[in-house]
Amino acid sequence: MSSESTADVIICTYTEARWDLLVQSVTSVLKQRVPPGRLIVVVDHNDELLARCQARWGSGSSTSSVPIAVSANRFAGRLGSARNTGLLLASAEVVAFLDDDAAADVDWLERLLAVYDSHPEAVAVGGAPRPVYEIPRPEWFPPDFDWIFGCHYDMLPSVLAPLRHLIGANMSVRRKEMLAIGGFRADDHDDMDLSHRVADAHGAASVLYEPRAQVRHYVSAERLTWTYFWRRCYFVNRGKVSAFADMGPAGNIGAEARFVGRLVLKGGPAVLAASSGRAQPLRQWLVALVGTAIASAGYLSGRVRLARGIKFECPTTGLTAYDLDQATHLAAAGDA
Repeated sequence: MSSESTADVIICTYTEARWDLLVQSVTSVLKQRVPPGRLIVVVDHNDELLARCQARWGSGSSTSSVPIAVSANRFAGRLGSARNTGLLLASAEVVAFLDDDAAADVDWLERLLAVYDSHPEAVAVGGAPRPVYEIPRPEWFPPDFDWIFGCHYDMLPSVLAPLRHLIGANMSVRRKEMLAIGGFRADDHDDMDLSHRVADAHGAASVLYEPRAQVRHYVSAERLTWTYFWRRCYFVNRGKVSAFADMGPAGNIGAEARFVGRLVLKGGPAVLAASSGRAQPLRQWLVALVGTAIASAGYLSGRVRLARGIKFECPTTGLTAYDLDQATHLAAAGDA
């Protein structure tokens, strides 16, 4: 099936520890049934990895029919800044983002572009990252918390529908409209940043989730531990406070409030399952409640930090993701 829309694909990478996964990710893009106009690999502040990527795919070394560009992150921040670098290098109508530890299904790009073709109001479209586990998934891990490792979770739509928060491992946006709102302005919360500000500028129906556009997202053993679970619950939600503040009127916690409300309602079925001899749903629900409490503590901590004037900084560079340099480059690209 052909598409009226065109897309470039951007993969951001930062560590050689993921080299084999990165190769799989790139290969999956080159095998798309509807190929991208261009594949852009952005290396985030790692000269050795940049050299290795250039040797593998840069300067015409690739034999693929899809043009491949390799670039260093142009800016001081991390993931959000790397994605802004890719946004500046892209030229297609749509840019699709794939994580370096995710491999796309062969019809991934085709399904994303089909939404843009059939829904003119669509400005951002995301798909479902499905987990590929390094070790067996713990029985206690609640299915509603798969967001912790960047995957589709139980409360997300099962059919095409508007969504307040796309998942960064598998999302896309119209390039012109993304440039018009200043590109990505957050590092750790870049997917939330995109989703909220696009919805604020173009309406809730402009951000759509297509669960049939799937990628296989690798979940390492360390992400299936209790330590990783509670730390993500706490620190992700602490960081959201600063991200929401940077968004201005575009930022709100409505999606999080609905998540908590729906989670509480799941308690009844979990208790009924336990009374019939199936303890796992109740155990998972109780862990989910604990995770929600930890997330709430993180959010409150973030509010205190914001009131004291403490904002998120990149732990490596000591800088916030979005600076005057990025703003100038993105504005110029949007005006071109």
